[in-house]
Amino acid sequence: MVKRVLVGYGIDVDAVSGWINTIHGTPANPTDVSRGVFGATVGIDRLLKLWDKFGIKATWFVPAHSIESFPKQLAKVRDSGHEIGLHGYSHEFVSTLSEQQQRDVLAKSIKVLTDFTGKKPRGWTAPAWSTSRETVRLLEEFGIEYDHSFMHHDSQLYYVPDGSEEWTETDIAKSADEWMKPMTAIKASKVVEVPANWHLDDWPPFQLSLKQASTHGYVDPYVIERLWKDQFSFLYREYDTFVFPISIHPQVSGKPQVVLMHERLIEWINQHEGVEWCTMETMVKEFKEGRLAGAEVTGGAEV
Repeated sequence: MVKRVLVGYGIDVDAVSGWINTIHGTPANPTDVSRGVFGATVGIDRLLKLWDKFGIKATWFVPAHSIESFPKQLAKVRDSGHEIGLHGYSHEFVSTLSEQQQRDVLAKSIKVLTDFTGKKPRGWTAPAWSTSRETVRLLEEFGIEYDHSFMHHDSQLYYVPDGSEEWTETDIAKSADEWMKPMTAIKASKVVEVPANWHLDDWPPFQLSLKQASTHGYVDPYVIERLWKDQFSFLYREYDTFVFPISIHPQVSGKPQVVLMHERLIEWINQHEGVEWCTMETMVKEFKEGRLAGAEVTGGAEV
């Protein structure tokens, strides 16, 4: 069977918004804010040049704060024909918000992106991939077609569970009989999932943050290049059709050593037959039209 492989970049333009999120308990540091400005200016320009070099159209997930703060830079993205998707307002962690706050953020973000691009955004990715129990239901309510936050699969599109599944958390302060219960059945929503994957994300290995223990900052790019290539090689061997969504950030992948890594990776992936670089909305379109294989997420017990 002929291979059909859709590869795409999801670019989170957190810019300043990620640094002014005070979830870590300390006020924004002006030096950190400057790193966000670098991403919104230097980083965006370098990535646009990279995509032009290889003829790639990508999906840029942009907090509304980034569009309102750096409209000229994001206009370059828009005018170059890339997709622009939702990524909150100021990179707020959805899991920490009330349902009303989630609604307010979605409504504001959709309006900002719609006014800026001339069309309603089709996709959303949760800031820090930190979702809530209301996430999928609210995406359905607001008419968002696809999400890029969950990890039920790593290389096949699927309809994300609707969030109605329940689980009993293990609480050793209580009798074991109270928490020895199975997870309930998973039910599909109408929202398509383009899988998220921490092992295809540039932030943890390449970004140094003294507030985030999960970041490293000094990983050799050749180590990550090999990790990403190994993932692609396995999927190419095991599947005739699959997607390969890579998640990056301009303030990370705009650094010289990481730009060079992306150049090598793109050239290597392009040596494989059946590869096409595309936006995530294109992946979803092909999936809905039945031209791209997908997965069904099942599990849980009927109770």
